[in-house]
Amino acid sequence: MGETRIHLCGRFVARVDGRRIEEALPGRQGRLAFAYLAANRGRTVTRDELVDALWSEAARSDRLSPLLSKLRQAVQLDGRGDVRLALPDGAWIDLEAAAEGLHRAESAVAQGDFAGAWGPGRVAQHVATRAFLPGEDAPWIDAQRRRLEEILVRSLELVGRACVAIGGGELDTAERAARQLIERVPYHESGHRLLMETLEARGNTAEALLVYEALRRRLRDELGAAPSSSTQALHRRLLG
Repeated sequence: MGETRIHLCGRFVARVDGRRIEEALPGRQGRLAFAYLAANRGRTVTRDELVDALWSEAARSDRLSPLLSKLRQAVQLDGRGDVRLALPDGAWIDLEAAAEGLHRAESAVAQGDFAGAWGPGRVAQHVATRAFLPGEDAPWIDAQRRRLEEILVRSLELVGRACVAIGGGELDTAERAARQLIERVPYHESGHRLLMETLEARGNTAEALLVYEALRRRLRDELGAAPSSSTQALHRRLLG
């Protein structure tokens, strides 16, 4: 039996038992149905739920049965009314890999195993950087994209924190992670703190203080707020 790998982020790729099945899926709706079932493969999906995921107009449930019949010619589905995608043992799906990588990285950092957090954190980051089903638009797709954005932000934080702890050449990775965080979520102070800590580890305390000052001004001018107590504590440490 060949490997089963499904990429829903970035370029859509579906390899089941070593066989590429993208062209065997019944058109755009077939690819979307497959993607929805793959993203929810841990449970049975109801007919109504699948109809809502695929069509926006009313009176459309009669389209589902012929679509599922064609889909069964390409992949195995369990169930007749409500269905579940059946994949071989060891199947790899990028969405699952991102969530698992994040979980493993969080566990490693919590245990102080920063070297152990680097690999799974980078896997989560690599997957979450890619767009989920690019070119498609639906509420469930938007929800998956928001989830991936959360995974990306958290994985950047974890990888950056781990790289600061490891030090050496990994400080470059930490700085890239911090700057990506600031660009993506400029009001999350964690990215600014990470950049300050990275610069401090390099001996660039003055630059770290400039990062704090830029954050302080942005929060004051745009939100009328001040940095959090943890960010201020880091600032005091840098001054000391």
